[in-house]
Amino acid sequence: MQSGQKTFKTFEDLEVYQEAKKFRKTMYEVASRLPECEKFALASQIRRAAVSLTNNIAEGHGRYHYLEQIRFVLHARGSLLELIDDLNVCDDEGYLAQPEVASLKQNAWRIYQLLNGYIRYLRQRKTGSALALHECSPTYRINSDELDALFSEPI
Repeated sequence: MQSGQKTFKTFEDLEVYQEAKKFRKTMYEVASRLPECEKFALASQIRRAAVSLTNNIAEGHGRYHYLEQIRFVLHARGSLLELIDDLNVCDDEGYLAQPEVASLKQNAWRIYQLLNGYIRYLRQRKTGSALALHECSPTYRINSDELDALFSEPI
């Protein structure tokens, strides 16, 4: 391992997850301040998208193949963009003050950059020489590439 490089034991160790979790909590607080008429519409949408943001980071981290990990991080990024649009709705409808919306969106765009950085990292791990995960089953004498090929064939 290169000096200065962090190790990650769980998804909770990832900076992108930690920042997304803070943002999720903030967006839950925003949802709780929306008018009663938005309780089952916009507030519910905000809560679902905020949970989806962190859930997809966590679920992707639990996948063993980099392409699956990337797919889940892309879903997380989509949920983040939904939240940015929800903030636009809050601004358009006057539910939040414009400076608060601007600050929340600035934070969201920072998380967007972290997600993109994480995706770049995963892509480099997939294609780079640093790919260290080569599982081999001693029982069946099949490596991970051969296993991937088996699972990609139609049934």
